[in-house]
Amino acid sequence: MAVHARRRDALRKELSDRGLDGLLVTDLLNIRYLTGFTGSNAALLVTHSEETTLFCTDGRYTEQSASQVPDLAKVIDRASALALADKASGAVGFESQHVTVDGHDALAGATRATLTRAPNLVEGLRLVKDETEVDALRRACAAADNALADLVEAGGLVGRSEKEVARDLENRMRDHGAEGPSFESIVATGVHSAIPHHRPTDAVLAAGDFLKLDFGALVDGYHSDMTRTLVLTRAADWQRDLFDLVARSQAAGVAALAPGVPTRDVDRASRGVIEDAGRGEEFPHGLGHGVGLQVHEAPSLAKTSVGTLSAGMAVTVEPGVYVSGKGGVRIEDTLVVRDAGPELLTLTTKQLMVV
Repeated sequence: MAVHARRRDALRKELSDRGLDGLLVTDLLNIRYLTGFTGSNAALLVTHSEETTLFCTDGRYTEQSASQVPDLAKVIDRASALALADKASGAVGFESQHVTVDGHDALAGATRATLTRAPNLVEGLRLVKDETEVDALRRACAAADNALADLVEAGGLVGRSEKEVARDLENRMRDHGAEGPSFESIVATGVHSAIPHHRPTDAVLAAGDFLKLDFGALVDGYHSDMTRTLVLTRAADWQRDLFDLVARSQAAGVAALAPGVPTRDVDRASRGVIEDAGRGEEFPHGLGHGVGLQVHEAPSLAKTSVGTLSAGMAVTVEPGVYVSGKGGVRIEDTLVVRDAGPELLTLTTKQLMVV
């Protein structure tokens, strides 16, 4: 409760700075961030006083909300957002990045308040993770690390299909405490490893193939994200060379993570290694992204991204080089920006693994 109360207090400062009397929060992830509620229907009206801040859900979640949100006054109504809009007054912000045009019209018809667009106020707070969030991220990363270690130790990868390996990896993450995978796991063997976001197929893993594994675990609502590229049975010189290039690029990106550094400069540091090797066109995506309650959230680390890093931001660094028709390598970690240097959360080795 104390964690969520502190987050609401931080939001109240944002409201004061913008001259708003309240914020109607309708995005369920933002509601979870501010209250701890995990149900499928809710709204939250944050005002300048904790005593007048209201939480609303429907009758299915009466007991759950009593347990998860014991510190806020409650309204029970199926039309949660409209019910709280009816109780709002003054200048009230709404999450315009999430509310549809029809949804806005319904809110406007239900309230005496003056509705004001207030996009990304909560997302702005979510940029910098508190230690409760970092702990959840650590546990999510550990579940993924342990699952991969188990998969490699079990052996027998050659001859299995991409789909079989994906299911196995996801089940092993559950065995290590995950609620499930963060996203649909990428298992890409052979020429498929040159496809950045390949979806697993019935293709069979064969000796001499690259095996690219991009996966993550979900723990307490927080997502991990990691990519490791292995070689099955034996590695050719070209595979070792390509892996070494991506590893040097990834190390340069990680080294650039520091508070106050422009996000695009982190991308530039990593991308420059690959461009200097004459392979810039084979690195077609951004360097990384934020992770938290969503597996892809702000900030973005890319050529065109804006903004600067702050201590406490959780991000991925994931350069890749993809040689069409041959194979590709991506190496990805989840890290937390710290004053003394980035904290690495994904601990699986980044040395080339030949399995």
